[in-house]
Amino acid sequence: MSLQQAHCPSVTSLARTAPPRPDWPAPRPRPALRGNLWRVSGGVAGPLYEAAERGAVLLPLGLRILTMPSNKDDGGWKKVLWDSDKGEFLGRTGGSWFKIIGFYIVFYGCLAGIFIGTIQALLLTVSDYKPTWQDRVSPPGLSHTPRALKSEVFYNRNDPETYLPYTKALRNILAKYNDEMQRDQMKFEDCGEEPGEYKNRGDLESDIGIRKACRFSRTLMGPCSGTVDPDFGFKDGTPCLIVKLNRIVSFVPKPPSSNESIPEEAQPKVQPNVIPIYCTNKREEDAGLTGDVKYYGIGEGFPLQYYPYYGKLLHPHYLQPLVALQFSNLTMNTDLRIECKVFGDNILYGEKDRYQGRFEVKFSITSL
Repeated sequence: MSLQQAHCPSVTSLARTAPPRPDWPAPRPRPALRGNLWRVSGGVAGPLYEAAERGAVLLPLGLRILTMPSNKDDGGWKKVLWDSDKGEFLGRTGGSWFKIIGFYIVFYGCLAGIFIGTIQALLLTVSDYKPTWQDRVSPPGLSHTPRALKSEVFYNRNDPETYLPYTKALRNILAKYNDEMQRDQMKFEDCGEEPGEYKNRGDLESDIGIRKACRFSRTLMGPCSGTVDPDFGFKDGTPCLIVKLNRIVSFVPKPPSSNESIPEEAQPKVQPNVIPIYCTNKREEDAGLTGDVKYYGIGEGFPLQYYPYYGKLLHPHYLQPLVALQFSNLTMNTDLRIECKVFGDNILYGEKDRYQGRFEVKFSITSL
């Protein structure tokens, strides 16, 4: 026995040997158990640790402490789940369950009603045909097909597998411009093969209904239509790109009113009722290496009679006007960067968005 054990009796031993004092309060009697349920109410149930000694379980549905019966013949957990003597399931009668379930049905029903009412009020301020807010849209985007990773078009003209994805993308975009797809007189109309003025088909909110779309034949793309050359010039080292302005509901592009903001070499392309497009080398060291660029389409640009666009609901058969670019004399085995721009009074360019009114593409064609 250690020195501490010899001179320091334990608290337990002192409690057993110390005589009771008359001024101490009498121990509080433990609450009686009714069958297998110990109800805690009024703050007189006794310490919870006493209930824990009896295997008590605290349920979240009301403050009740359920104790396991000491006798297995009393029913065990079956009686905790269903007490046939009192008609209680998990410590609640049918009336108690009805009240609490009814409360939560009403509570969550009110929340759902508030949510649905808020959404309906919001929908009253939203048009079915045009986005309410277009303040973050910087019109328009200029995109091209085929689209490649990092806008790099590289292939070996002697290996058809290297340029097969490009020709496949071109065939897919031109498929809906086939003449047989535009024969329905109820959906399409002729707007001419020469640049014309805007085609006004009424307001968005008018009762006119679905608008007709102007026809646009893929044959306008010339050698880039794929009807004569299924390889779109890739085999010969004269690849084609199909260019379009992205759709914006009710957007009306305005042709340049002056030549001040247009490069001198692009000024001859300016003509009435057309949004001109012009491509040139991006880097100075590529000057003379990109060769000539040929333009195919109505007016070699984007004609105004295809605008405005009325959205998918009112203009489901709309065909965007296309411009085909064919690079007829690119230098082989060299990386070339080319930039294409459209020009108009309400067409802007952004430094953060490289497809806003322009795009860049890198060609790398090998012939080895």
